[in-house]
Amino acid sequence: MNEAHEEDWDTEYLAPILSIKVVDDLAEALTHVQKHSSGHTEAIIAEDQKAAEIFLAQIDSAIVMHNASTQFADGGEFGFGAEIGIATGRIHARGPVGVEQLTSFKYQVRGQGQVRP
Repeated sequence: MNEAHEEDWDTEYLAPILSIKVVDDLAEALTHVQKHSSGHTEAIIAEDQKAAEIFLAQIDSAIVMHNASTQFADGGEFGFGAEIGIATGRIHARGPVGVEQLTSFKYQVRGQGQVRP
């Protein structure tokens, strides 16, 4: 086991490597995550339910988890069927993206001269 370094917090390994940061309090955890977040999936391991609720509310990622593996961050796990991708933006599809999330709408309105009052 190797000690994590600053660059580890912003590295996507694409391998079974885990970097863990132990923090003194919730404020330090929130600051750390906000600084290094990918906007994709963040998780907190905590027995304190109030701390977990604050984390879930304040972390701006597509998926936030409490006492659950980030391996569950998958469209199939969310019931979306085959996952086409992941979106970390804040509008339209956010999080796992399946066929439904890529659907757009077109409205056809036919009238007979109606106007809005």
